[in-house]
Amino acid sequence: MTNYHHKKLAQGRWFELTFFEQMANIGSEVNRAVNWQQKNKKDLLQSAAERALELADLTISDKRNIHRLRELTRLREVIADCFFGDNIYGSSPQNWHSYFFAFNYAARLN
Repeated sequence: MTNYHHKKLAQGRWFELTFFEQMANIGSEVNRAVNWQQKNKKDLLQSAAERALELADLTISDKRNIHRLRELTRLREVIADCFFGDNIYGSSPQNWHSYFFAFNYAARLN
């Protein structure tokens, strides 16, 4: 069994959230990772990035998101590249903010 950071979410709560709420939560973890990266706090950066990947994996496994798999798997790839790879996609704090802003907005409208 996988050791989840978000145990309650992994046990089923995640699948009760809307797609927008799922993406907003991923964005929150990515934002934390960006903040720790800017402060050169590598351990905290790694933890936040791992949590973002975990939430991305849960979102990918949500059967309601089957038609979004291309975007979700690419998102996971870009998160991993940004925080654990060579950032070949050229991710920046502004890119992340722009991408996740709409999901945060949509989640709050619900």
